[in-house]
Amino acid sequence: MANNGLFDLADLDKDLAIVTNRLDSKFKGVFSKETIDRYVRESYALLAESAQVSVHLPSLAERFARDRLTALAQSELKIEKTKPEILFVCVHNAGRSQMAAALATKLSDGAVSVRSAGSAPADSIPTQVHQAMESIGLNLADAFPKPLTDEVVRAADVVITMGCGDACPIYPGKRYEDWDLADPAILDLDGVIAVRDDIELRIRKLLAELKVI
Repeated sequence: MANNGLFDLADLDKDLAIVTNRLDSKFKGVFSKETIDRYVRESYALLAESAQVSVHLPSLAERFARDRLTALAQSELKIEKTKPEILFVCVHNAGRSQMAAALATKLSDGAVSVRSAGSAPADSIPTQVHQAMESIGLNLADAFPKPLTDEVVRAADVVITMGCGDACPIYPGKRYEDWDLADPAILDLDGVIAVRDDIELRIRKLLAELKVI
């Protein structure tokens, strides 16, 4: 690793090859190793566009690529969906959509599968968002902003957008909603808590309509 916290090309190639091998074991018989490697390297490049440091990017790229490959397999009917898939999309994937994903997972008790993404992802989740969620017992320490990609939209049954305009592609047969919510990035803690509570009410209604609570 270089002194500035960036991986040199040799180290990076080795690390991404290790990631590809791990995911190849998971998706054996579903995707070729070449496809998996392409998704791993593309996922790394997408995350690197907004990252300020790249020391943890290979591990984040593994999580991102794994989720994208799962979504791709679902959309191509190569693996079965066992529960409704909800995708939350906002601009930065650092506030509204992250809070919504965590709340939907908790309130449904895992009865829905949840993804989140951003049309222009930030490099990190703001402190006040972490604080607002921690105050109700939800920890976003493992969450990270990630860009919106086509396969996660195609895999979703419900797509909830939050201020990202026309960035989300439209596919037939899906439920789309746009929630008008203030961006937590420009709010103080009290403002973020108000947005969080609004999101919770909307999610309770959505989950009831989906008949999972």
